[in-house]
Amino acid sequence: MPEITNSLRKLVKSLGEAKHRRRERLFVAEGAKCVSDTAGAFICRYLFARREWLDENKATVSKLNPSELFQATGADIERMTQLSTAPAVIAVYEIPVQTEIEKMSGIYDELVVALDRIQDPGNLGTIIRLCDWMGVTTILASNDTVDVWSPKVVQSTMGAIARVNVIYCDLPYELHSWKSPIYGTYLHAPSIYTANLGASGVVVFGNEGQGISDEVGQCVSERLLIPSFPPERPTSESLNVATAAAIVLSQFRSRQLRSRN
Repeated sequence: MPEITNSLRKLVKSLGEAKHRRRERLFVAEGAKCVSDTAGAFICRYLFARREWLDENKATVSKLNPSELFQATGADIERMTQLSTAPAVIAVYEIPVQTEIEKMSGIYDELVVALDRIQDPGNLGTIIRLCDWMGVTTILASNDTVDVWSPKVVQSTMGAIARVNVIYCDLPYELHSWKSPIYGTYLHAPSIYTANLGASGVVVFGNEGQGISDEVGQCVSERLLIPSFPPERPTSESLNVATAAAIVLSQFRSRQLRSRN
């Protein structure tokens, strides 16, 4: 196997920063589970792994089919990892070309999630994982939403990033001409528990501190509230955006399941 050069170590380490990911068109997946869950979903440029992992995961290595394979020492991986504890394996993937919305067949007949200026990598990763669970395969993200290829986002998706397509776009522009209902979560709106929820449309979730922007809000046709219980009881000011997304998507899917019975 080839030797791991110092410049290659620096390259992998640099992918923790968005500017280097954009320049190199590469991102990292770290740890046995993250790598195995994403194997085959992306083009693997480099694979760095300890000998023990390589010996025990030959099928995964075959599925990854890396352009270059390196047997790494613990010291090598410590110099490259973004994690606090060095993993047994790091995969460096090519960032795929973004899908064009207008070329996505049937997109207006599906339930789609839109994210307006989400900033926390953990929230984005959790929402991607949630969408995977709830059968939502497309997320529209405003251009100022946190980078989906951030190591923290990739790690927190638990492999869901391989199955959910995140498309960055001018969100108000795309939603302005959207051909199905657009739902938005607000603190003052009709209760989601009594609202008429369709099988298709876009569900918008806003920034952690500021909610949905005015520009995106102008595109929302149906406003939804997750009411606290009981209504008169003093409670927290708002819900975490990922928690809100879980409640809202579960309501959409439960209506669909009931309509089939």
